[in-house]
Amino acid sequence: MEQQQSLRYRLLDELRGLDLISMMLYHGMWDVVFLFGIPQKWYIGRPGFLWQQSICWVFLLLSGFCLPMGRHPFKRGAVVFGAGAMVTAVTLLFLPEDVVWFGVLTLLGSAMLLTAVLDGLLRRIPPATGVVVSAALFWVTYPTMRGFWNLPGGRLALPQALYANGLTAYLGFMPKDFFSTDYFPLLPWLFLFWVGYFLHQMVGRAGMEPLRRSVCPPLGWMGRHSLVLYLLHQPVILGVLTVAFRLMRAA
Repeated sequence: MEQQQSLRYRLLDELRGLDLISMMLYHGMWDVVFLFGIPQKWYIGRPGFLWQQSICWVFLLLSGFCLPMGRHPFKRGAVVFGAGAMVTAVTLLFLPEDVVWFGVLTLLGSAMLLTAVLDGLLRRIPPATGVVVSAALFWVTYPTMRGFWNLPGGRLALPQALYANGLTAYLGFMPKDFFSTDYFPLLPWLFLFWVGYFLHQMVGRAGMEPLRRSVCPPLGWMGRHSLVLYLLHQPVILGVLTVAFRLMRAA
């Protein structure tokens, strides 16, 4: 066990753990605003949006960066995709008004599986080219949900026929009647995942040696157990907030 720990890139675990804490705080504030009815203008405005984006950007870049380090990408992708399906099933049964379709776990599992399938082709692409092209495609497809793509000369309006149903929503073409409290389609987020994947190839094993040092071991523990903590954090936070608000109202 000690040998396995010494071989880990501990700073990556700790960065994932720090991002996990940020996500927990963000979701806790979501509960406060939308479930307990405490309005916060900053949270539903640009500051809250930037906070949310910082969490998912770091998480996706880290996931793409770390995927080549694992020995079983297909198994890992299937487990994460299955966890996403479980989140959908639980919210559909117990919180249908706040159901999660195609949330971040479904995206991560899909990205892992697709990358594992395409790994042989992706490795033929020079890493620097892969980073630049993936980043450019992420920028181009970022507004897919809004009905257009970014182009250097302006916007390209997308055919409304693309925004048809649940399958197109999974890809990124979200119909007007589609709703999900956590929605991360393949477009544009797969390309951000691939930015992290190609960054791993660019940095190389020698360049990652400084990442073996540890700054905050508790964050590393959280990072190594991020999937379990992700699945448990929202019920725990909701329970704690429910008790806290009941006590405040009774006081």
